[in-house]
Amino acid sequence: MDTSPTHPDPPFADSLRGLDSDSCYRALAAKDTRFDGVFFTGVTTTGVYCRPVCTVKTPRPSSCRFFSSAAAAEAAGFRPCLRCRPELAPYALQENLAHAVWQRIAGGALNDGNLERLAGEVGLSSRQLRRVLMQHFGVTPIELAQTQRLLFAKKLLQETRLPMADVAFAAGFGSVRRFNALFAQRYGIAPGDIRRAGESAAPAAPGALTLRLAYRPPFDWARMLGYLSHRAIAGVEQVIPDKDGSGRGGGGGSYARSVSLDGSHGWLSVTHRPERAQLELEVAPSLAGVLMPLVARVRALFDLDANPAVIVGHLGRDALLGERLKDMPGLRVPGAFDAFELAIRAVLGQQVSVAGATTLSGRLVARFGIAEATPFERVTHGFPMPAALAEASAADIAAIGLPQARAQTILNLARFAAEGGLHMPPGLTLEDSIARLRTVRGIGDWTAHYIALRALRFPDAFPAGDLGLQKAAAEDGGRLTEKQLAVRAAAWSPWRGYAALALWMG
Repeated sequence: MDTSPTHPDPPFADSLRGLDSDSCYRALAAKDTRFDGVFFTGVTTTGVYCRPVCTVKTPRPSSCRFFSSAAAAEAAGFRPCLRCRPELAPYALQENLAHAVWQRIAGGALNDGNLERLAGEVGLSSRQLRRVLMQHFGVTPIELAQTQRLLFAKKLLQETRLPMADVAFAAGFGSVRRFNALFAQRYGIAPGDIRRAGESAAPAAPGALTLRLAYRPPFDWARMLGYLSHRAIAGVEQVIPDKDGSGRGGGGGSYARSVSLDGSHGWLSVTHRPERAQLELEVAPSLAGVLMPLVARVRALFDLDANPAVIVGHLGRDALLGERLKDMPGLRVPGAFDAFELAIRAVLGQQVSVAGATTLSGRLVARFGIAEATPFERVTHGFPMPAALAEASAADIAAIGLPQARAQTILNLARFAAEGGLHMPPGLTLEDSIARLRTVRGIGDWTAHYIALRALRFPDAFPAGDLGLQKAAAEDGGRLTEKQLAVRAAAWSPWRGYAALALWMG
C-alpha cells in the first residue's frame, strides 16, 4: 500500500492558531503535553499521524507536516498512530462557530448524514456550513464526521470487547458493510486487525464497558470531586470516596450517576488514573448505542479539554488570582452531564444554601424522577425529564418545600426546556445565550450566568452579582459592588469562569 500523503500542502493557512512549523516541532521534540490536541504531526516516511506526546522516536523535521485536526491529517492521506492513539487527544477548544459545530459533530450530530438539519441548527445554509469548516479545518462536514466516527470506532475496538456490529452502530455507521469499507479505505487495515494489534481492552467491572478519556495535566481531581460531592443530586449522583474514606488517596475516589440519553437508560462511573493522565469511564452496556454523545457529555462534565497552562498563564498575572491558583494546579470548571438538570439545580439554589439546594433537588427527584436500577447504593433514579415537569402544576412542585414563586420558575424552565430552549445553536454568543435564558420568568442574571458557565460551557461566564465573589475579590476584607466586580473581572476575560471557581474554592 502507498502510505505517502495525497496532498503536498495543508489546504488552510491559519488553522494552527499562530503556531509555525518550528514551534510545532519544538513542542513535538519536547513531548509537551500543553500542545496535546492542539496539533497533530503527519510523518511522511511512515504515513502515520501522531499526537505531540507520542513516545516514538522524534522524526526529522523534513519528515513532519503539522495539522490542526485529525480530520485534516486524514484528508491528507495519513492514518492514525496505534501507539499514541489520536482519538484520545483532548480537544483544542476555541470560541468560534467552526469549533462549536465540530463539537456537535464529535457528539454524533451528523451520524444520520443530515447536513441540512445541522446547517439549520447553526442558522446557515449547507453550502455556508461547508465553507466555514473548509476554511477552518480544511475538510468538509461529511469528511469531519467520517473521521470522528472512525476514530471513535477505533477507540471502541482498542478499549472494549463489543462485537463488531455493535462497534459499527455505536460509532454512528448505518451498516457494518459501510463501516468495514470506510475503515479499510482510510486505514488500510481491517477493524479486527486493529483490535488484535492494539493494547488489550481495559479491565471492566462485570457488566460494564470501560473507556479512557485523556486530558492535559495537571488535573485537580480531589477538588473537582469535592465540588460535585457538595452539589450531588440525591438519587441521581454519588461521589464515592476511596476505600480509606478520605476521597483523596490513590485515584481520589469516583463519581457515579444514572443516565437517560436519547431513549437509553443506564449508569456510568468515572475514576481518575493520574499515571496515565486519563479518566476511566465505566458505562452500563445498555448505553452502548449512545456512547458518542455520552462521552462528549462526560468530557464537558469534567472539563477535560481545558488547557491549564493557557488559563493559568493568563489569570496568574493577577496578584489576587495568582496566589490562589498556586494552591490549586489543574483547576477545572465542573460542568454538567445534562443542561436541564443543572438549570433546575441552579434555580433551586436561588437564595438558599448549597446544602439547602441539595436537599430540595433530592426531594424533586423522589417526587418526579423515574426509578432506575444501578450498581450504586445511592443512585436510584433518573432526573425528571423536562416534559414530565412541564405537565406538573406549580402547586405540585411547591410541595417539595418551595415558595410558590420558585415553583413557578421551575415550571417555566421545564416548559422552556421541553420546547428546546436549552439547545442553544452552535456559535451563539455568551451575551445572546444569557439573554435567551433570561426570557424565562424567574431567571435573573446570576442564574443565567451560572447555567452558561456550567451547563453551556462558556468559559467567560461570570455571575458578578454573587455575594461570595464580591467578598472574595475585595482584598481589603470588605465587599465589592456588582459593578465594581464586573470592572475588576474585565481583565480576566476570556477565562472569567475559571477566576470565579478560584475565588469560590479559595
